[in-house]
Amino acid sequence: MAAARTGAVLAWVLERSHEVSARQIPALIDEAARRLGLTGTCLYLADLQQVRLVALPQLAADHPGTEQTTDADERARALDIDGSLAGLAYRAQHLQLSRDRTTAWVPMVDGVERLGVMRATAPGLDAEALEDCRTLAALATLIVVSKSTHHDLLVVRGRSRPMTLQAELLWAFLPPRTIGTSQATSSAVLEPAYDIGGDAFDHNFSDGLLHLTLLDAMGHDLAAGGASAAGLAACRATRRAGGGLEDVATTIERTLHQWVPDRLMTGILARLDTHRGELAWINCGHPPPLLIRDGHVVPAALERPPQLPFGLGFHTEAPPEAYRARLQPRDRVLLYSDGVTEARSASGALFGEERLTDTVIRSMASGSTAPEALRRLILDLLTHQDQRLHDDATILLCEWHPTP
Repeated sequence: MAAARTGAVLAWVLERSHEVSARQIPALIDEAARRLGLTGTCLYLADLQQVRLVALPQLAADHPGTEQTTDADERARALDIDGSLAGLAYRAQHLQLSRDRTTAWVPMVDGVERLGVMRATAPGLDAEALEDCRTLAALATLIVVSKSTHHDLLVVRGRSRPMTLQAELLWAFLPPRTIGTSQATSSAVLEPAYDIGGDAFDHNFSDGLLHLTLLDAMGHDLAAGGASAAGLAACRATRRAGGGLEDVATTIERTLHQWVPDRLMTGILARLDTHRGELAWINCGHPPPLLIRDGHVVPAALERPPQLPFGLGFHTEAPPEAYRARLQPRDRVLLYSDGVTEARSASGALFGEERLTDTVIRSMASGSTAPEALRRLILDLLTHQDQRLHDDATILLCEWHPTP
């Protein structure tokens, strides 16, 4: 009987979700919660830098055109990801329940990408009610994702200040920060989030292959952002047309030569066969990838002879060489831009490769997921440079975890 009621409520939400605006999503989910016997819900989305959880404005159910609270009220009620029970649900990706069992904080996760949390309240939350909360949070996540490409509220809500033009350009090209299947997971972070210069990343699954790209265009202006955006477009167009890594490298070189001349770009193009564990990669002037195995960096495991950056014209006819290595299950491959290791503190100390890997290894050894390990890493990096990065810092962490 309970399952039939839950199914009917979810069908009701789906039917109405097609035409609701972004501002109407919280009220729709709240009404569904009440039909399931809960007393209410509130949706919180993580901000761009994953520091706070910001509530979506709640419309009054009986007065669709009015808000129960103002945007300023909701922003004032933002919760710290590192200092709240809601934040713990986000960080650990597990439901958190208040001691009196009247409030549940449920992660909102799209696949493996963390979006935020849903707060659900009731006089008492038993196992059946908690399962309804999980199901409702999953449905709310799908609705938010479906609206986020064409409802600015869902984008602006996660911003604490205006974004530069080049940053707006690049974020429009970037994929979700975390993607994954039962075979592999890839997660990335990029700072300064509101003022990106020329760094960009891409990851994508196709036919048992995980494609990874990290680009770093020279400069910190709109032309640098445009060069990286053009590089991502060249990468995707070539890959989707059936081209290999060498073809992608050649297309990026030709694209820069034709449309963004005199602009250098370093980059790593990689492909992981998620069935066999074979990693193939091309490195054009970029820091070499790092291999993390059993909680340690394998020294020089993925270091190969350096090749010239894009933009010099050397890869137009003769593509750079692709290297190969065989991974072991649970291996992690870490790609990063030089803005990470070369970040300096006020005293002049470099962040360095050792601190980079130690932070990731310690975080994951303590049970953190890959996206949480990178979130902590980027916060450490910002603290190291007094919250003001002087160069883009991009980190991409790929893990191969094949199922038997």
